[in-house]
Amino acid sequence: QLQLVESGGGLVQPGGSLRLSCAASGFTLGYYAIGWFRQAPGKEREGVSCINSGGGSTIYADAVKGRFTISRDNVKNTVYLQMNSLKPEDTGVYYCAAAPGFSSKVMWREATYNYWGQGTQVTVSS
Repeated sequence: QLQLVESGGGLVQPGGSLRLSCAASGFTLGYYAIGWFRQAPGKEREGVSCINSGGGSTIYADAVKGRFTISRDNVKNTVYLQMNSLKPEDTGVYYCAAAPGFSSKVMWREATYNYWGQGTQVTVSS
């Protein structure tokens, strides 16, 4: 069964850090670009960051530039999202998704992605 599983979410105070993981089972993650998306309560899902299959190209949403870092370990079949200086507006369910290609023009489109995880909750609150 092909699936992506996110982990690492939780409750953190403003200014804190979390590292999310996206692990693949049933397929080789290294063949895919990976995107992280998030959905806040009452809002549409939005793109946060993405990385190409080799890890050499990354894209970040303006809201997270300089605070979040996406990386991958293809040996471990896992992609990470390091989130620092977290703000209350970062609260939401975070999803990872796998796409067969990488292009900066389409990586924010959900239709680009073939596989999605179930999400992990991130809550930033004092």
